[in-house]
Amino acid sequence: MDRIEQLETALTIVSATSDLIRVEDARRLTGPGLLWNRPGAVMDVFFDRLEPERVTSLWMHHARRVLDALGWREEAAVTRIFTGGANLALSAPMDQLYSAIFAAQTAWHFCAAELLGEQPDDFDRMIFDLRGVMETEANPALIALIRAAEEHGIDILCDDDAVSIGHGTGSRTWPVDALPAPDQVDWAALHDIPMAFITGTNGKTTTTRLLEAIARASGKTAGLTSTEFVRVGDEILDRGDYSGPGGARMLLRDPRLEIACLEVARGGILRRGLPTRAARAAVVTNVANDHLGQYGVNTVPELAQAKFAVHRALAPGGVLALNADDAFVRAEAARTEANIWWFSLDPERAEIRAARTAGQPCTYLRGETLAFFDGTAEQDILAVADVPITMNGAARYNVLNALAALCLALAMDIPVAAIRQGLRNFRPDPIDNPGRCNEFAHNGARVFVDFAHNPHSIAAVCEALANLPAKRRFIMLSHAGDRSDQDIRDVTTTALGFQPDVVVAAELPDYLRGRQLGEIPALIEQAATGAGLAKTQIQRADSPTDAARMILDQVNPGDLALLLVLSERDRVFALLEDR
Repeated sequence: MDRIEQLETALTIVSATSDLIRVEDARRLTGPGLLWNRPGAVMDVFFDRLEPERVTSLWMHHARRVLDALGWREEAAVTRIFTGGANLALSAPMDQLYSAIFAAQTAWHFCAAELLGEQPDDFDRMIFDLRGVMETEANPALIALIRAAEEHGIDILCDDDAVSIGHGTGSRTWPVDALPAPDQVDWAALHDIPMAFITGTNGKTTTTRLLEAIARASGKTAGLTSTEFVRVGDEILDRGDYSGPGGARMLLRDPRLEIACLEVARGGILRRGLPTRAARAAVVTNVANDHLGQYGVNTVPELAQAKFAVHRALAPGGVLALNADDAFVRAEAARTEANIWWFSLDPERAEIRAARTAGQPCTYLRGETLAFFDGTAEQDILAVADVPITMNGAARYNVLNALAALCLALAMDIPVAAIRQGLRNFRPDPIDNPGRCNEFAHNGARVFVDFAHNPHSIAAVCEALANLPAKRRFIMLSHAGDRSDQDIRDVTTTALGFQPDVVVAAELPDYLRGRQLGEIPALIEQAATGAGLAKTQIQRADSPTDAARMILDQVNPGDLALLLVLSERDRVFALLEDR
C-alpha cells in the first residue's frame, strides 16, 4: 500500500444515518471552484424534510470547532444551499487535503448526531486520531515552497506526485517527496506564461482550438487541454478527457510551452476546482441546460455560478470575457466582481454600449466585420467572410466563438496580425476542428458531421445549415441512456429545426446506461411523429456507423445530410473518407 492509499484509508468515520439524509463522499478541493478560491474539502449532503438553514448552521458551528481543535484557526468553513441539500466545505493547508476530508467527515459526524438526536463519539479522541493523520500527511517542504513562490510572484502547481513552480519554459518540477529548500531554487529561471481558461456549455472546445491557432500564428509554442487530448505544438501528450486540473498541470509543466489554452468543463470545476490563480484571461461562452443534477447544481442559473468560477482563477488585472448575448451570463455577471470584456453579435447591445461609454474594451460584430474597441477607439479586425469556421456568417455561434477568442487573444497581448492570420487559417475540418460542422461531399450531396448533443448546440448547428439549398434533408440522431425521456424529446424536436425529410434514429449500444435496446430510438420516433413527421420518414439503425451508412446509401446529388455523432466518431469519419 503506497502513501496515498494509506492516507485515504487512515480513518473510518461513521456518522448517524437516516432515510432523510444522503451524504456523498467528501472530496478534496485543490483550488478555486464554485464555493470559493481556497483548497480544502467539500461534502454534498442531500436531505428531505430538514430545514436547510439548521443544517448549514450546525455545519458552521461544528466545522469551526474541528478547525480550531486541529490548530487550523486561519482556515474557514462555507456552505451553499441548493434544492434538496447543501454543499458543506472547509479549507485546509495545501499539504493537508486528505486530512481535510477527515476533518469534514468529523464535523459532519457531530452535525448528523445533533440533527438525528443520537450520541456522538468522543470529540477529543476523534481529534487525536485525526492529528495522527495530519502528522503523516504533513509536508513542511511543500508549505515552504508555496510561501516562497508567493513571495516571488510565481505560480505553483501541486498534486499527489509532483510539485512545479512556474509554467512551460519557465517551469521546474520535483517529486512531492523530494522537494528542494526555497534557497536551492533558481528563481531567476522560473516564470509564468500567458494562459487562458475557456468554459461554457457549448463552444468551449472550438474557442480553445481557435485561440491555440491564433497563438501559434504569433510564433509561440502553444498548447491546449480539452475533452479529447492534451497537446503541445504538434505533439499530443495524451488522449482522453483532460478538461480538469490534471490536464492543466500536465500541459503547464511541459518545458516547451510558451502560451496555454485550457478548456475547463463543469465536472472538473465541481470535483476538484481549478489548478491555478494565474490566468491572464478566461471566458464563459454561454450557459444552457446540460449536465444538471450533479454536485448540487440543479438549475441553469446554478450552472452559471459553477462556470463563473473561472473568474477566481484570474491573476490580478486578468480579463473575464463574457457573452453579452446570453441571458444567463448577463445575470451572473451582475453578481461578479471582475474586469469584464463583453463580446456580442450586436454592437447596440446594452452591455457593449455601456462598455464603450465607460472606456472598457469589448468586441462585437459591426456589419459583417469583427471589431474591437480598445477603450478609446474602434478597430476592424477581420471580415466574417474571411473566418472559415463562420461559413460566411451563417454559423452565428462560430461568429460568437471567434469574438470570444478575439477577446482572449487581445487580453493575452497577441499581436493583431497574428490574430488575423489565426482566424483566417483555422478551418472547420476534421484536422483543425474535428466534429464541429465538418463538411464532406458524397454522391453529389453535402454531408455535415457535428458532435452537438444538447438542444442549445443542436439548434445552433441547424440554424447554420437551415438556409443551405437541398432537394432532400437527412439527419442522424441518437442519445445516451442516462438522459431523461424529456431530454431526448427536447433534442429530437430541436433537431427537427433542420426540417429533415428523413430521420435516422441510431442506437448507442455502448451507452445504454440502464435502458433497453430500442428504447432511445423509440423515444426519438415518438417525438418526431408527435411533431408531425410520418412514420415512413423515420428509420432505425443499430449503431451510429450503420446510421451514417444508411444515409450515405440514400443521398443523391443536391441532398443535404447532418450526422449528429455521439459515439463511433472515428468509424464515421473513416466511412466518409473512404467514400
